[in-house]
Amino acid sequence: MFDTAMTLNDVMFLAQGAGMTILVTLIAVVCGTVLGIIFGVVRYQVGPVWAAPLTFFLDVFRSIPLLIQLVLTFAFIGTVMKIRISGFSVACLVLTLYTSAYCAEIVRGAIESVPPTLRRASRSLGMTWGQDMRHIVLPLATRVAFPSWIGLALSVMKDSALVYVVQVTELLKSTQILITRLQEPLFLLMICGAFYFLISFPIARIGGYLERRWSND
Repeated sequence: MFDTAMTLNDVMFLAQGAGMTILVTLIAVVCGTVLGIIFGVVRYQVGPVWAAPLTFFLDVFRSIPLLIQLVLTFAFIGTVMKIRISGFSVACLVLTLYTSAYCAEIVRGAIESVPPTLRRASRSLGMTWGQDMRHIVLPLATRVAFPSWIGLALSVMKDSALVYVVQVTELLKSTQILITRLQEPLFLLMICGAFYFLISFPIARIGGYLERRWSND
């Protein structure tokens, strides 16, 4: 018979870690999506030459591993700038910029997928740039971008496991703490994986449902 030293308090400790994972992910995805939409529209609208500085900035966050970004940002703000900042704030800041860099590329590609003939037709009907974007471009681009955005949100949720390096006790860090104390790595990692599944499965299913519904409209 399987026996474990794990108690209800340990399960609650893991649940708190899962809550921190959800909170960091939610802040990063919401704020990163807003910035990503702005960056993506700007990149598309001004063209590759004028958008070169912004493109370089976003490429930095897409190219450098997230772990390095977290460590360097935490060290730079605390050591070089002499600003006292919590690891949670650094985690949210870095993950937000990381998310916005990928979301901007998704948005730019989705806007470019809208047929130019539709945009010319809207202009010929007297629509302004804002009306064209709001009523024609963004609704069509959203359908194209949505599956990639769901994948990005799930990726950010899993990448949030790296925020332990800035002293944030999320789900994986909580699991590691219990492994050190209880010495039951396989069992605890299975529970950790179950928590991640419970977080990500509803997002994936809702995303799939909306995608199928839009494709049938």
